[in-house]
Amino acid sequence: MVQPLSARTAPPVPCPPASSPASPPPPGPAPAATTPATAAPGPPAAPAEPAPAADPDPDPGGSGESAESAGSGDPEAPRKPDSRTLTRALFAELTALEPGTPEHTRVRTALIEANLPLVRYAAARFRSRNEPMEDVLQVGTIGLIHAIDRFDPARGVQFPTFAMPTVIGEIKRYFRDNVRTVHVPRRLHELWAQVSGATEDLTVRHGRAPTTAEIAAHLKIGEEEVRACREAGRSYYATSLEAAQEGDGMPGLLDRLGYEDPALAGVEHRDLVRHLLVQLPEREQRILMLRYYRNMTQSQISAELGLSQMHVSRLLSRSFARLRSANRIDS
Repeated sequence: MVQPLSARTAPPVPCPPASSPASPPPPGPAPAATTPATAAPGPPAAPAEPAPAADPDPDPGGSGESAESAGSGDPEAPRKPDSRTLTRALFAELTALEPGTPEHTRVRTALIEANLPLVRYAAARFRSRNEPMEDVLQVGTIGLIHAIDRFDPARGVQFPTFAMPTVIGEIKRYFRDNVRTVHVPRRLHELWAQVSGATEDLTVRHGRAPTTAEIAAHLKIGEEEVRACREAGRSYYATSLEAAQEGDGMPGLLDRLGYEDPALAGVEHRDLVRHLLVQLPEREQRILMLRYYRNMTQSQISAELGLSQMHVSRLLSRSFARLRSANRIDS
């Protein structure tokens, strides 16, 4: 059989194997980009290596240091000393310096700043008071400074143990001497400062204490407001129970609270005698009542009853014997 000319001259072109349309394409790297027809065929492209997985953040705090450098495994990593270690080092440095020198002042200031958390801890115990916390912190800082100036490291006592009573004591002294015992309205509190200033100015001007009318005219307010401010000023201090009562010349209230009435000692005895008296005849009851309840003498009783004094004396003796006998029986 004779083949056509085109069939004899053209080389046979192999056909790719037919694949099922339902089967997925074989896995593998994406085919290389199609090159122009004029480009020379090159070696097959190597498959791209997968990107390495990202390591977890070694420093979530954002400091830029690795976990190894920040941890205890790296001896080169800088460490911040705790407050106790820093306080001991600063006190050791402070004792070697001359007081009043700039270096001594610098170390002393560093000690104050390093122990300010101690002041905040002590001041937190007084949050329930109606005082600004800033004022309490300032007072506590004064106590801290006093503790630093008095502390002696050679005694072997930890500084927080030594300083805490001083700081708390300074705060308590502030509340005792400066805080009102009775709540005063804010308006009177602000007006009290003006009244105090006007009182000092007028005292210097006139050479005597000003009257309420003069203070009111100076401040252009009513006299009742001046009186109210003066009453509010007294709320800073509570009257002591040991203070004498004003104007009556009597001892203090505390002296009278525990006063014992001597008559109280005889109350129990009188109740007992009254219980025993009902066992005596009526005449003897009356004689005892006149003698010991009305404090009459035997002569007065004899005149009252029309009896002789001797007879009254015998009746009293007999009545006492009966009362003693009845008391023993009841006991």
